[in-house]
Amino acid sequence: MDENYTQAKRRMHQLKAFYKNLISYIIVMIFLVVINYFTSPNFWWVIFPALVWGIFLVIQGVGVYSKRGLFSKEWEDKKIEEYMDEKEE
Repeated sequence: MDENYTQAKRRMHQLKAFYKNLISYIIVMIFLVVINYFTSPNFWWVIFPALVWGIFLVIQGVGVYSKRGLFSKEWEDKKIEEYMDEKEE
């Protein structure tokens, strides 16, 4: 029970961090688009920070919303089994 609570709390913190990052992304990108529009409307430089931050946001979202996560305990156990099977062959 205690381990389940700890895992649930950790996932909740990850989800909370993801939503905070998503809200920050939206607010900052709106602000940058407005700045870009008024300072240099002929060159949309805002696409570069939007893409870079967006990629990191997607990575974070995949980590939060995937059941096992990218490097979860289940993933580690599976890899250990694979390596042990390779040694036996």
